[in-house]
Amino acid sequence: MNIIRKLRTQHNVSQKELAEICHVHQTAVSQWENERTVPDRESLTILSSYFGVSVDTLLGIDKPKSNLVPVLGRVRAGMPVEAMEEVLDYEEISPLMAAGGEYFGLRVSGDSMTPRICDGDTVIVRRQQDVDSGDIAVVLIGGTDATVKKVIKNGTGIMLVPLNSSYEPLIFTPEDIRDTPVTILGKVIELRRKF
Repeated sequence: MNIIRKLRTQHNVSQKELAEICHVHQTAVSQWENERTVPDRESLTILSSYFGVSVDTLLGIDKPKSNLVPVLGRVRAGMPVEAMEEVLDYEEISPLMAAGGEYFGLRVSGDSMTPRICDGDTVIVRRQQDVDSGDIAVVLIGGTDATVKKVIKNGTGIMLVPLNSSYEPLIFTPEDIRDTPVTILGKVIELRRKF
């Protein structure tokens, strides 16, 4: 459906009434709605103000905010999420989620978090510099590749705990956190698994 017609119908306005608002003949409104002509600049400004939408929306070139987040194979210190050579795929998140922060996906490699998170799963991560004790997070160790682990905080540092009992926890003192360095990149919010 034509955008102008849709907005006019939603606002319960006739073509004649809209023509009067825009100071044009009713035929002009009909031609806009049948996409034979495009409103002139003055009419676009009036329509934009009247309907409370952008001129781009009226022209059909408004791009909605993307709810697609990039899925990365690895994350390194300082690497922008948008680095296209690192993007393996995209995952869709809800508009509500997208409005609540910056997200990225990470393809999990290895089995240290099984059975909850398996090799090849994708975790959706909200970028944040800190997490609560007990949260599962993406943590960067030594500025190279990231790991997904349960973060346990204590007065003397942090412990990165795998869920697979075959692996030992990684323990970092405050000095280790500073010198290695150990950096929290974000909290795991969702798990995506494909069969």
